[in-house]
Amino acid sequence: MEHRVSYNMKRSFSQHIQEHSSLYTFTVVLLMMGIVFGAVIVNSLSLMQKEDLFHYLNRFFGQVSEGEVASASAMFTQSFFHYIKYMGLIWLLGLSIIGVPVILVLLFLKGMVVGFTVGFLVNQMGWQGFLLSFVSVLPQNLILIPAFVLVTTAAVAISMTLIKAQFSNRMMTPLMPLLFRYTATVIIIMVLIASASFIEAFLSPTLIKATIGIFN
Repeated sequence: MEHRVSYNMKRSFSQHIQEHSSLYTFTVVLLMMGIVFGAVIVNSLSLMQKEDLFHYLNRFFGQVSEGEVASASAMFTQSFFHYIKYMGLIWLLGLSIIGVPVILVLLFLKGMVVGFTVGFLVNQMGWQGFLLSFVSVLPQNLILIPAFVLVTTAAVAISMTLIKAQFSNRMMTPLMPLLFRYTATVIIIMVLIASASFIEAFLSPTLIKATIGIFN
């Protein structure tokens, strides 16, 4: 029974990827554009802005190395609910026929934040900044980025289906099963988000502290 359920889930996921391959390509490209744009923005900052940001960054890394940041459990809760609210907003927008532009903007902003963080660290600290971004940004984003691509694509797909139904006044497939699969997909992705938040709260500070120790 479990094998059959697992097989059906894999088959459904594979079918979903094939049906929306062009949409997945678009969302991945959009995310990469956000990352590149975020990295480029670093060069447009004034010297004073860079110095202010670097000051706060140094203070943060100093607090991490001295163990003065919030407890791991508190960081996990804060991180998890932040991502859940972000995902919840995308899910809600997917149920709206006018939500597609906002969904795509949110994905672009996610990429821009990642690109800006990595770009700023490398710009200000060179190879040390690259190592710090590797241990502080990369681990959780190995899960977060695919998760955001998945939920964005699912949200855009369901929204486009609703738009087509609105203009044609009929649904090619029943609406409720589509909404159920869409909601189930987002819930499964939220489980992935929990693991990313765990890494961000429990693993990343340890890696940052060890890396700063190497620098010192």
